[in-house]
Amino acid sequence: MPTVMRIGPYRFYFYSGDGHEPRHIHVERDDATIKFWIDPVRLDRSVGFGPAEIGVIHRHVVAHAATLRRSWNEHFGC
Repeated sequence: MPTVMRIGPYRFYFYSGDGHEPRHIHVERDDATIKFWIDPVRLDRSVGFGPAEIGVIHRHVVAHAATLRRSWNEHFGC
């Protein structure tokens, strides 16, 4: 599970076996996890995050979408 970046308490990462899916990012904090599709940025699922924190993470994904796309392409050889 390569870590793409860390922002505050959040770790942004990919699962190495996810290359067959469209570009997305997983984010975790403690026992909470969330998955966002990147193109376009939209929530797929969340476990343990409340609405306000989902909004914060969504803003991070939007702000760093270019970096996330580039990292995905490099990792999965796109």
